[in-house]
Amino acid sequence: MVRAAVLPAVGAPLEITDIELPEPGPGRVRVRLAAAGVCHSDLSLSDGTMRVPVPAVLGHEGAGTVVSVGEGVSHVAPGDGVVLNWAPSCGSCHHCGIGEVWLCADALSGAAGVHARTADGTALHPGLNVAAFAEETVVAAKCVLTAPDGVALTDAALLGCAVLTGYGAVHHSARVRPGESVVVFGIGGVGLAVLQSARIAGASKIIAVDVSPGKEELARRAGATDYVIASDTTPRAIRKLTDGQGADVAVECVGRPVTIRSAWDSTRRGGRTTVVGIGGKDQLVSFNALEIFHWGRSLTGCVYGNSDPARDLPVLAEHIRAGRFDLSMMVTERIALDGIPTAFDHMIAGRGGRALIVFQ
Repeated sequence: MVRAAVLPAVGAPLEITDIELPEPGPGRVRVRLAAAGVCHSDLSLSDGTMRVPVPAVLGHEGAGTVVSVGEGVSHVAPGDGVVLNWAPSCGSCHHCGIGEVWLCADALSGAAGVHARTADGTALHPGLNVAAFAEETVVAAKCVLTAPDGVALTDAALLGCAVLTGYGAVHHSARVRPGESVVVFGIGGVGLAVLQSARIAGASKIIAVDVSPGKEELARRAGATDYVIASDTTPRAIRKLTDGQGADVAVECVGRPVTIRSAWDSTRRGGRTTVVGIGGKDQLVSFNALEIFHWGRSLTGCVYGNSDPARDLPVLAEHIRAGRFDLSMMVTERIALDGIPTAFDHMIAGRGGRALIVFQ
């Protein structure tokens, strides 16, 4: 039996309770968590914005140590440090076949399975495949990646979602070039990763936008050269900071119609807007046909940073070891399992960067 945060039903409060994990069968791995990040996607699963089978153990951003492995697992062994990969590619669907592994048709197929059981026998699903809001988890072997050397496991947890997403949004989706200007909407965990990645990409001006004045210092530590408090005049402020043109690139990390529209309006003619934030299906963003032609901008969705974790983790590890990317500065709260509801409240209120559950 291990302690875990269970979502009993959509919209219900999380329950911190004991669950019974099975031993790892063929092709599966048991992991003792060192840390797990609390991501806005977990909140979206909790409130029904994103749908998964329930009851479920949430949590998809984590790292830990292999406890045991099932038959056929050879790429990791007990004692190895690993990063959890919540969206593993199958390698055989259409998107995997054309190299778009972040769009794998079967990436979340494991979420429908039975992950564990409560003390009374109730079956639990793994929220996004890996069920990281628990002291230990059992996952498919393809959901674990060897943790980079020289990176503390507690810090490495952030690599599982926020960092891969933010880094990929800059380098794979927006493809920021040296000397370009970048504006980032939403300075939470992913936004902080975007800011650091834009600096690594050589952006000349990096503008952070958020509703909270209290995040300015954090944003500047991550690489922001300017800070703007979000309002209905944000696009005008961005143009003022970019010689009247607008930013070359805007990255939206909130997922709300008003911020998506504001990001688009803040981008120069011919610029690029990448949307990372996840909104609801009933939240509509409007454009007229003439402005699409006139402005010549591109608007792009971005899933998991358009990243291939097996390819991108070694690159990120080099940036971390060289001091170009600081994982620890992204963490503004270190909590226990029972602190997750408060971390959700802080996200809703727009407070802080990443909350990190630390298990050991």
